[in-house]
Amino acid sequence: MVHEHHSHSGADLSVAARSTMEKSGEQWTPMRAAVFEALASFDRPASAYDIAEKVSQEQQRRVAANSVYRILDLFVGANLARRVESANAYIANDHPDCLHDCIFLICDSCGQAKHIDDDRLSGGVRDAARKAGFAPARPVIEVRGRCGECEGN
Repeated sequence: MVHEHHSHSGADLSVAARSTMEKSGEQWTPMRAAVFEALASFDRPASAYDIAEKVSQEQQRRVAANSVYRILDLFVGANLARRVESANAYIANDHPDCLHDCIFLICDSCGQAKHIDDDRLSGGVRDAARKAGFAPARPVIEVRGRCGECEGN
């Protein structure tokens, strides 16, 4: 079964992110908003250093990557961002009001990361882990290859 959800973009994504953050009991501070806006502006997974540089340029003051890492960890915990483990990078979750396991498709040519949702597949991974005596907290499924655009070139 493929998971259905409503994806947000632009200002609507920021509103959904803020709402989700506040529902989790956290404040939506100006710095958190700036980090989220920077993260959402990238068209591929971004590192904390990429985000810190972008926020620093926009605010015309140095923002430390360590501060960005703390905010990104909070975002991952609140379902506002997803961590692409193999790239040590992050993408904004375009449906933060919906919690599920993501499967990332990562292009080795252009660096794009697309996520797909398939509860049957991710549920199978969780079931296999449980059968092996393991309590899965957060399955990470990443498929590396070439996207359709790069494959066609």
